[in-house]
Amino acid sequence: MANSDPTSEQRERERVLALLRRHGSQATSFQVLEPGYQYFFHGEEGCVAYTDTGRAWVAVGAPVAPEHLEREVALGFIGAAQIARRHARFFAVDEGFAERTGLHATHIGEQPLWDPADWQDTLRASRSLREQLRRARAKGVTARLVPAEEIADEQGRVRRGVDALIERWLGSRPMSEMKFMVHVHPFSFPKERRYVVAEQDGHVVGFGACVPVYARGGWFLEDLLRLPDAPNGTAEVLVDTVMRQLDEEGSRYATLGLAPLAGEVNTVLRLTRDYTAALYNFGGVRAFKAKLRPHTWEPLYLAWPRGRLGLLAMRDALAAFAPGGMIRFGLNTLVHERSLATFLLGLFLVPWTFAVGTVGTEHWFPSAAVQQAWVAFDGVLIALLFALVQRWRPWLAALLAGLTTLDAALTLLQVASYNIARISEPWEWGILSLGVTGPLLATTFFWATRVVAVRSKLPVARAG
Repeated sequence: MANSDPTSEQRERERVLALLRRHGSQATSFQVLEPGYQYFFHGEEGCVAYTDTGRAWVAVGAPVAPEHLEREVALGFIGAAQIARRHARFFAVDEGFAERTGLHATHIGEQPLWDPADWQDTLRASRSLREQLRRARAKGVTARLVPAEEIADEQGRVRRGVDALIERWLGSRPMSEMKFMVHVHPFSFPKERRYVVAEQDGHVVGFGACVPVYARGGWFLEDLLRLPDAPNGTAEVLVDTVMRQLDEEGSRYATLGLAPLAGEVNTVLRLTRDYTAALYNFGGVRAFKAKLRPHTWEPLYLAWPRGRLGLLAMRDALAAFAPGGMIRFGLNTLVHERSLATFLLGLFLVPWTFAVGTVGTEHWFPSAAVQQAWVAFDGVLIALLFALVQRWRPWLAALLAGLTTLDAALTLLQVASYNIARISEPWEWGILSLGVTGPLLATTFFWATRVVAVRSKLPVARAG
């Protein structure tokens, strides 16, 4: 269970850190120290970090434990979950874990691995990679390692630049921000991490945060972010800086983490990958990592106890990434994917406007003139909505926010003063509810997109 005592929580995380230093062999192992996780301890040598979705305990990778105790700790975690009336899931584990524990597993993606000692050979063999580095540097992009103390200073110019970059990066994503293992929170235990920033004209335009993989003597470049308008090659410059540093230190292991749904995934996940590309570019993530020429790809799996349905396990894993619920996550994503949502609003408004113009006047409207005014008003909205789909213009989005607000207010006024007294059938109440809900949802959407737009255009603090 989660502990509400901050001091106790810190001691608990220090205990986990001690275990990581002895047994943390997975790329994801250090992520268990980030905020939001609960811990299951098994004796003095085993720990599982997890999130409770309400239906399941979804673990961050495999247990942090010596290999000979891994199965024992995993079974202990499964048993504790059952006592708490939860299902146990292990997200992003390697094939060996499933074999050692006897759990069922399905492929969920691949992670690329590099030996930093080979990085110079990689650059010599890849003309396109060298060209990306050249382009960024020609635009004045430079990268440097930043001491933890400089990042930890929340009022310092570098930290303010990084914070602004993260805010803009999140605001530019087509998907609502996910949690669990992809939540951007690079500042816990800063002395254990490595930080790199890319700068242009004194501004932070790119940022990378590495976490240690203690048992492998390597590093996971967990966060790799760049401004939407940063020069091409900025991300490559960050990776190049990290790889050169790791090579200099003698590290033989580096990864950029999971490329989700890459490789031979099952039919459900393959369809998810193919039909949600507008929201998350699974292929693009894999292609970017492949462009950096890893020496191998390691498959990763979702594991769960045998005898349970795999579809339920996948649903539980998705719930961990969207803790507010999939419906809320989907609605938030529509706000970020504003053109798609605007198109759907316009598409819905077409048959609605036709219905408004053809229903009986006396039963639904105070006069024929009011009915015709509503048809004309909705016609204007349709034209403006599809114009916004063609090209997003902030002034037009602001105009639509104002018009839909007016639409919602006038609809509520007419319903309260005229319609409520004249309807009695259940289906009529349904129509009335739809007429009120539509403008309110559209108003909420357009004002929310303005908030996201402001968030993605925050000024970037000058660094250094």
